[in-house]
Amino acid sequence: MKSKDIGLLAVIAIISGAIAVFVSGWIVPKESKTQSVEVIEPISANFDRPPEAYFNPDSVNPTREIQIGQDPDSNPFNEN
Repeated sequence: MKSKDIGLLAVIAIISGAIAVFVSGWIVPKESKTQSVEVIEPISANFDRPPEAYFNPDSVNPTREIQIGQDPDSNPFNEN
């Protein structure tokens, strides 16, 4: 490219950039549009105690392992 070509491309880029700024300002108005949103309460790490009628200390613990009956062979694939 010659220096005339580079100068012409720079002028065209500047002019097209200026046109794009004016056209975008015409298409998208600059007025501020606001919208209200609902404000919620922040989440807290504190929880109320559950009702004693449903969650009492004498209830069954579902996380404990329950074994029904005796296991006759704890390792069935062990060769004797």
